Amino acid sequence: MTKSQFKNKSSQRRLLLAGGAVAADTTILNVSYDVMREVFKDINPAFIADYKKKTGETVAVNQSHGGSSKQARSVADGLEASVVTMNQANDVDLLADRGLVTADWKTKFPNNAAPFYSTVVYLVRKGNPKQIKDWADLAKPDVKVIIPNPKTSGNGRYTYLAAWGSVLKKGGGEAQARELVGKIFKNVPVMDTGGRAATTTFAQRQIGDVLVTFENEVHLVAGEFGDAFEIVYPPSSILAESPVAVVDKVVDKRNLRKPATAYLNFLYSDAGQEILAKHNLRPRSEAIAKKYAANFKPINLISVDEVFGGWRAAQKKHFDDGGEFDKIYSTK
Repeated sequence: MTKSQFKNKSSQRRLLLAGGAVAADTTILNVSYDVMREVFKDINPAFIADYKKKTGETVAVNQSHGGSSKQARSVADGLEASVVTMNQANDVDLLADRGLVTADWKTKFPNNAAPFYSTVVYLVRKGNPKQIKDWADLAKPDVKVIIPNPKTSGNGRYTYLAAWGSVLKKGGGEAQARELVGKIFKNVPVMDTGGRAATTTFAQRQIGDVLVTFENEVHLVAGEFGDAFEIVYPPSSILAESPVAVVDKVVDKRNLRKPATAYLNFLYSDAGQEILAKHNLRPRSEAIAKKYAANFKPINLISVDEVFGGWRAAQKKHFDDGGEFDKIYSTK
């Protein structure tokens, strides 16, 4: 991947054909979140070949990428996704509430319909000049932090909750957590709408001292830009499960349930899990996880369910209009 590919896309609804130009018997659309472009560039051709071998049918896969919540709203507003591969459960819940996805979507695939998981870590400039090691360091007055907008980006929401939860897990109270998160977001000079745009701001525009983003994204940037950056793992972070779902209303209308379901099942296959692991996404398969164990540094992960009462509760309290984030950011 070239540096130019980090540039933010001009349209969140841009559709990308994956797997080359083929005469397809059918086409499905995967609406996904911002930093998964490179992952699905590898997943899709592998799935297409596997599906052809098993069924004799040729399927094409189109992609749409953007901030996770913005993507969910696009589907809710009419973007006809066959499947969604999001980075948090409440984005799929939104579609279930609109009648596009079955209410029991978490039971349709293993691991609560999350075929892989990740966490958020730090990317700092070479030598870590600001000595950023933990969440409290992001609140220092001389530190500029790059985080995408929690109102539009699951990436941003996970970062917010990781910082908030780090205080609670140490025995601190809500007031202390609010104070820390408020200081961190006061240090955000640019509030991009999605994770890839935030990467561009930090890596290409050279803004900020630290980028907080998904583990797979920091490895991608570090691999592309070589010695310019270092990866820092805080003592604790958030368990970021990436749920998937078939968009029932669309696939039934378009007779796409078979390839759409097969596509999501492929993510759980050994072949799919290996591709995910190679992209620094933490696999569910024990065998694949063991094979790639050296890629994944142990880290204490905070569960949204455990600390915040689940995504619906977290969304209502922190990210809905008038919630904690709006109160914090309005005082910036």
